[in-house]
Amino acid sequence: MRIEKVLNNNVVLASNAENKEIVVMGRGLAFQKKAGDEIDQAKIEKTFIMETQELMEKLSELLKGIPPLHLEIADEIVQYAQEELHTKLSDNIYLTLTDHIHFAVIRYEQEMGLKNVLLWEIKKFYPDEFAIGDYALKIIKEKLNLTLNEDEAGFIAMHIVNARQDGQEMQDTVAMTEIVNNAVNIVSYHYGIRLDESSLNYTRFITHLKYFAQRMVKKEIIPSGDDFLYEQVQIKYPKAFECANKINYYLQETYHTTLTKDEQVYLTIHIYRVTEGTETKKEKS
Repeated sequence: MRIEKVLNNNVVLASNAENKEIVVMGRGLAFQKKAGDEIDQAKIEKTFIMETQELMEKLSELLKGIPPLHLEIADEIVQYAQEELHTKLSDNIYLTLTDHIHFAVIRYEQEMGLKNVLLWEIKKFYPDEFAIGDYALKIIKEKLNLTLNEDEAGFIAMHIVNARQDGQEMQDTVAMTEIVNNAVNIVSYHYGIRLDESSLNYTRFITHLKYFAQRMVKKEIIPSGDDFLYEQVQIKYPKAFECANKINYYLQETYHTTLTKDEQVYLTIHIYRVTEGTETKKEKS
């Protein structure tokens, strides 16, 4: 295996047996070496093969200005994520996550913390990816001896989410996240309370919203209408029904989508359950 380009003392661009460009890493691998020299196989610690030539070029360019250890950390996180999620992540994550880790370290050293405004949503809607982000902080602590906060765990989680999806899917995910988040906010404002996120009814409510949002974004909602149940919940749960109407108005104004009568029935029941007893508690307080 011959060196095509020396990126730094520890990283080179080379070609494998299939004549594909690869990034090869190892301590002192390229010390006093130049293009055309043979690579000492005993010094190879890690190799990276990207899906496309474009990604390979971007990775080699990125590695010119950052410590190779940051790529190694990103790779360890990616390998862990793929095992936990049982899925292959896009190779693009090696660029985005390595770059993010590098600047997270710089921000830490300069005491320039970056607030993750979507942390709550990430924790609630992407718990598996957030758990991976949390584990990533342990890897960074072990490798770099610095402690990043959970805002960074949230950022890393979103890199994982992005790597699982193509561009359109990511747009859909953002839309679904906004729908769920805004629906929860509408309920909270309507009742003047903070919902109990630890309750089983809250979990059921969020799950219902997520599946509804997914069907709505993918245009899989089937028009329906059970007039009897619709009239019954309107009479039995008037405040929850009024709240469901507010969510319906939000969807009409923002996404030009109207809840079916069946959806309004289910949503009203979930709203009632997740807020049940709150009026009594407010009266006592």
